[in-house]
Amino acid sequence: MLKELLWLVGDVPQGRVLDLGPVWQSTVTFFTDRGFRVSSEDLLRSWREYLRAEEARLRNAPVGQASSPMEPAALAARFLQTSLHYPTESFHAVLAWDVFDYLDAEMLPSVSAALHALMRPGAAMLALFHSQPPAVPHRYRIQDFQTLELIPAVATGAVPRILQNRDILKLFAGFRSTKTIVGRDQLREGLILK
Repeated sequence: MLKELLWLVGDVPQGRVLDLGPVWQSTVTFFTDRGFRVSSEDLLRSWREYLRAEEARLRNAPVGQASSPMEPAALAARFLQTSLHYPTESFHAVLAWDVFDYLDAEMLPSVSAALHALMRPGAAMLALFHSQPPAVPHRYRIQDFQTLELIPAVATGAVPRILQNRDILKLFAGFRSTKTIVGRDQLREGLILK
């Protein structure tokens, strides 16, 4: 799907890419060598840090003081107020990696909607979905035109959710097109077009 994503957005002059994983020099270089500007925001790390900060805030709140509860939907809404701050229709491509497998279920529709708003018409998103729980969690970086490198990562404690095809289609219903294929390593690769 990486090759298809590049085919769709490769001719865009001064294109912009949003990478939702950790910054890897090889990925940044890959896109900047092709004239793209790359913005990175490690959404999973930011989400974990946000949850830790919220837990600390609640533990340190004075007894009896009203504080916002840690309800998943409210947490998701507050988190999105602190992340993904880019102008509307900024990006020609989004590298979502497997973030949808690890985010809380209550966040998925909000993150999908936020990314939809950030993508330009005709933009493409590359997303990965586990078809079974991985033995080892991974992070991803682009090695070349058609190769994604899987880098073993430290377990986050979160077990990935296995989204079925109907869940993926529902999640991206606001997009123009969604295509998934089962690739190697039990990963489904998805190409989502706005």
